[in-house]
Amino acid sequence: MYRKRYLYKCLFLFLSLSSMKYADYELIRDTIPTDPGIYQFKAEDNTILYVGKAKNIKKRVASYFTNRKDLAYKTRTLVKMAHHLEFIIVHNESDALLLENTLIKRHLPRFNVMLKDGKNYTYLCIKNEPFPRVFFTRRVIRDGSTYFGPYTSKARTKIIMDLIRTLFPIRTCNYPLTPENIAKGKYKICLEYHIKRCNGPCEGLEDERTYLDRIQQVSNVLKGNFGEVKRHLNNLMDFHVENLEFEKAQSVKEKLAVFEDYQAKSTVVSTSVSNVDVFSLVYDDQTAFVNYLRIVNGAMIYTNTFEFTINLDAEPEDILTYAVDHIMERYSSSATEIIVPIPIEVADNTLKVIVPKIGDKKKLLDLSMKNAQFFMQQLNQEKATRAKRQTRAERVLTTLQKDLQMDQVPFHIECFDNSNIQGSNPVASCVVFKNAKPSKSDYRKFNIKSVEGPNDFASMKEVVFRRYRRMLDEETPLPELIVIDGGKGQLNAAVESLQELGILSKVTVIGIAKRLEEIFMPGDPYPLYINKKSESLILIQQIRNEAHRFAITFHRNQRSKNFIKTELTEIPGIGGKTSEKLLKHFHSVRQIKKATLAELEQVIGKRPAVRVKQYFGEDSGEEE
Repeated sequence: MYRKRYLYKCLFLFLSLSSMKYADYELIRDTIPTDPGIYQFKAEDNTILYVGKAKNIKKRVASYFTNRKDLAYKTRTLVKMAHHLEFIIVHNESDALLLENTLIKRHLPRFNVMLKDGKNYTYLCIKNEPFPRVFFTRRVIRDGSTYFGPYTSKARTKIIMDLIRTLFPIRTCNYPLTPENIAKGKYKICLEYHIKRCNGPCEGLEDERTYLDRIQQVSNVLKGNFGEVKRHLNNLMDFHVENLEFEKAQSVKEKLAVFEDYQAKSTVVSTSVSNVDVFSLVYDDQTAFVNYLRIVNGAMIYTNTFEFTINLDAEPEDILTYAVDHIMERYSSSATEIIVPIPIEVADNTLKVIVPKIGDKKKLLDLSMKNAQFFMQQLNQEKATRAKRQTRAERVLTTLQKDLQMDQVPFHIECFDNSNIQGSNPVASCVVFKNAKPSKSDYRKFNIKSVEGPNDFASMKEVVFRRYRRMLDEETPLPELIVIDGGKGQLNAAVESLQELGILSKVTVIGIAKRLEEIFMPGDPYPLYINKKSESLILIQQIRNEAHRFAITFHRNQRSKNFIKTELTEIPGIGGKTSEKLLKHFHSVRQIKKATLAELEQVIGKRPAVRVKQYFGEDSGEEE
């Protein structure tokens, strides 16, 4: 399929878009292919960051390396994190689309459009086994079983399951009903048989072929092939009538009435539209909503709205193409025709794409669009309502939780910073924020005990270990978030201490580098860039600055104390408090040396004053 493959590598410095980066691109610009194909932004370890397709690879890649001021923040971040580019040339755009879909599904690049879906939806499973069972499940196991769904409503699924059990007696036991086991008489009929909800295959009271015919009708119900089910029930009723089995015929007639009532409640949208899938798209800056309607024999059998996160600037056509492929695969759709609001290219060449302007298909598209718009409006309204109810602190902390992908809201945050001057008087600080506000009574200061010289990494490891060793001993609640002022080195040192204490999995720890305000996470070689206007980044900066201020203040105090100790406390009989009195009154050692004995006596008394004068080399024992 692919004629040739080009691999170009160029060193990208982790800087903002600049002439240096544009110059790097300039080095390879003339060698980039102009054919249709795939381009990949890759990190230094060859991880795929973004996969894109293009009619002309060279023109498309050029759009990322520009000095335009309106270039999206996410795009700048992608280029900033990229280490090299790879290109794959294909024959045509269809091949490019197919390859793009394959790579995205396989590698899930962090900058491509992603389905935002944390739910495990319900499926109905026809088990691959003798005398197959039909049951609910939230797990799809590739063992040859047939799955229908996913169903977004458990209540709706229960209605369908009740209908199936009303129409068709099927077993609910989990016995392995192999011919050998049945022949040996291992199992006995249960209550389900006596209430006529099972025909007793466990004792050989029903052959497997008859049972499988009934399972086929169950499959038709789940697929929406209602016509096949009605024909089956009518034929069965006629069979019983011909054999003068009027009670059985009446039972089938009642089941047919139940089925027709269920069918009437299904949304019949058009008698002229048979089997199609309908997709509509609405979106804002960060999120896209795609509504999906599945139409079988003119009836709507599935409907759902999916939310997609837009991780990079993407055209509506690209978003919808990704969504259509993803949703059809997820629902195992067999439709040969799709209805969409804008022209798109799909990987399956046999799939017919229709953009209707009038008629029943346009009405279907309008119905889908209405559902998508309602879903987006409802979601935005819920977010606005929650925002009104939240205090500023709750809003900021919730945003921070989302930005850092934390499991819980960080109501308790602690931040560490080191301070020293060429290794002298090394100290560290720990500031505590609760509910996004400083909790100054919980601040802690540390003198570095086990580290000699200017070693920020070892100092950070020591203070983090000491802080949380004591909290564990005192059974004090741990913070949800720990912020380390520094880059990867300081962060890794803190992580070592948390691992030694066995609490790394219980907290979230990040490092923040001052130069570009990069957020580092343990084990992730790539920094996280939070929008500089985001309230969550502003809070992190505020906490970091407070830790820095507190550490600097403590360091200055320690230097002052050491100065007092070396200059005044060396005098025999002069302690720290006496030294403080002298400095507070005279402001410097120089002024103390100039002071007369009488002036010193007024501040610290006669005997200490004599000792000070004698120490500084003057005969202070004689009085004038």
